[in-house]
Amino acid sequence: MLPSLDGLVFAPVARADDGEVDPDTRFHYRELDGRVWAAYTGGEVVHGHLVGTRLGDTVAFRYVQLNRAGETSGGRCVSTLTRLPDGRLRLDETWAWESREGRGTSAVEELLPAAD
Repeated sequence: MLPSLDGLVFAPVARADDGEVDPDTRFHYRELDGRVWAAYTGGEVVHGHLVGTRLGDTVAFRYVQLNRAGETSGGRCVSTLTRLPDGRLRLDETWAWESREGRGTSAVEELLPAAD
């Protein structure tokens, strides 16, 4: 099993056709005893939260967010955690809105802390 997501920051690789998160969105992950949650913001997303569980290298969660137009939406996602050649972590995601039409796949990759 790959390391904990706790304290890591991720950013999307690209914007999915039916999605609202984009490379300017930042996900701040926490993990404890198989529970996973994150707050996220940036790009079209003013405020977002996700909460779910991790079993091995699979993370399943629900998400809810507020966009710049003042609309709220939510959905579900299952992600597979892998390690990139440079050592960072990546989540390959399969998601679907539950509050509106749309589904897709996307990926977020770990951002390394800035060097001082």
